[in-house]
Amino acid sequence: MRFFDSVRGDIFLFYMDEIIDILSSSGELTGKTCLKSEAHLKGLFHQTIHVWLYTDDKKVLLQKRASVKKVFPNLWDVSVAGHVGAGEKIAIAAIREVQEEIGITIKETDLEKIGFRKDEIVHPNGILDNEFKHIFLCKLNKSLEQLNMQPEEIDDLQLFNLSILKDSAKHGRFMVPNMNHYYDFIYDKIYSLGL
Repeated sequence: MRFFDSVRGDIFLFYMDEIIDILSSSGELTGKTCLKSEAHLKGLFHQTIHVWLYTDDKKVLLQKRASVKKVFPNLWDVSVAGHVGAGEKIAIAAIREVQEEIGITIKETDLEKIGFRKDEIVHPNGILDNEFKHIFLCKLNKSLEQLNMQPEEIDDLQLFNLSILKDSAKHGRFMVPNMNHYYDFIYDKIYSLGL
């Protein structure tokens, strides 16, 4: 979020710590909530969304994670990702994150849910990222020039040939690591659309 100080004329970036639902290790809602930062500190399971945007000419939109990100800064990643707010419907979270991160409006009917995945990641900086991600595909009907990056999240947006998801030499150096064959799963799902 950005705030403008009208007296000084300065723009300030303000990072909100979201309130999220806590899940059991099997992915069930527990009825408890906490701040996202607390979930990452304690390793509490929570929900996220991933939206993979693709084009008819077999390209996939990737975002370059901002240099200020706490995990995987400056690496290319899923088109759009984010946390599901407490009590928020999954599809609504996906729609909200697409709007926030790349500035386009989509509808629930634009989303195709392709999976639900459990990840348990211990990052070098101590963040315990235990999450269940809801994974969606969405056709990109806008040009790159029509996208509006959220600067506190993203440093760049580019369309890549779908084959980048199979290029293991790039995983972990150029792109976020390919954990548990995640990129292979995404490649297969997009390719199965018959583009």
